[in-house]
Amino acid sequence: MKLVPLFLCIIAGHLQASDANILTKLGAKVSETAGAVTQVSVKCDAFTEADFRTLGSFTTIKDLTISGKTITDETLALLTGLTNLERLSSDGIQLTDAGYKNFAAFQKLKALSFFHPAFRSEKFTGSGLAHLKALPKLEQLTFAGSTAGDVAMEAISQLTQLKEFRTWHTAQTQAGNAHLLKLPLTALRIGQRLPIWGKDSPVSFDESTLTTLAQIKTLESLELTEARLSAKIILHLQALPKLSQLKIETVDISPADVEAIKAALPHCQVVFKPMSDADKEATLVKKLRL
Repeated sequence: MKLVPLFLCIIAGHLQASDANILTKLGAKVSETAGAVTQVSVKCDAFTEADFRTLGSFTTIKDLTISGKTITDETLALLTGLTNLERLSSDGIQLTDAGYKNFAAFQKLKALSFFHPAFRSEKFTGSGLAHLKALPKLEQLTFAGSTAGDVAMEAISQLTQLKEFRTWHTAQTQAGNAHLLKLPLTALRIGQRLPIWGKDSPVSFDESTLTTLAQIKTLESLELTEARLSAKIILHLQALPKLSQLKIETVDISPADVEAIKAALPHCQVVFKPMSDADKEATLVKKLRL
C-alpha cells in the first residue's frame, strides 16, 4: 500500500479549509461533511458574476439556500455545475419563464422552494415551472409569495413526479386549485392569496376549496391555513381515505368545530393552533381582507 506523505495530507487539509473560507468571505454559512462543502446558505444581493462562478464551482454542495434579485437567468446558469444538489431553496429570484430551463442541470434535486419569485414581474407568468418536468427525483415543491397565479398552477400540475406541494400568498384563484387534481400528492399545504390586485381579489382558499381537495385520494397529510372554516368541511375530510395528519393554523374556526373534526376523524392526528381576536383582525382582516 502506497503511503501518502504527512506534509501532503496537511496541505490537502489546508486547501479544503481555505476553500470553505472562500464562501465564508462571500457571507455564506457553510457546513462540511468529510472535508467537503455540502450545505450553503447565502444572500446574493451583492454578488458579482465572479461570485456566482465561485459558488458554482463547489460541486459537492447538496443543500443550497440562496436569495436576492441578482439571481437571474444568466447568473443561475453559472450555478449549473452543482449537479449534486438535492435541496434548493430560493427567495426573491428574478428568473423569467425561460430561465427555469436551467434547473434541468440539477438531476438529483429532490426538494425545491420558491419564495417571492419575480414578484410583479411581467416576464414571469409561471408557465416556466413546467420545465421542472425534467427533474425525475423532484418530490417536494414550495411555491409561495408569487404574483403568478393560475398559469403557474397549470404548469405545476404537469410535474407528476411531485408527492408534496406547499403554496400560499400567491395569485391563483379557486379554478387554479383544480389543477392539483392532476398530481398524486401525499402532502399538501394550502393557504390564502395576497390581495395584491385590490380588496376585491377573489380568495384562493375557503370552505368550498375542500370540495376540490377531497378528490385527491392520495393525501396523507393536509395543512390548512389563512381562512375562515367550520365543521362543514368534515364530509370533505372524511372523503380522504389515507388522511392521517391534519394541521389547522391561522384559521378562524371555533374550538367546538375543531373538536367535531377530531371526533369525525378518529384515525387522523389533528393539530390546531387557535388565533386570538387581535391576530384575526391583523392577519385575516387587514392583511388578507377576508
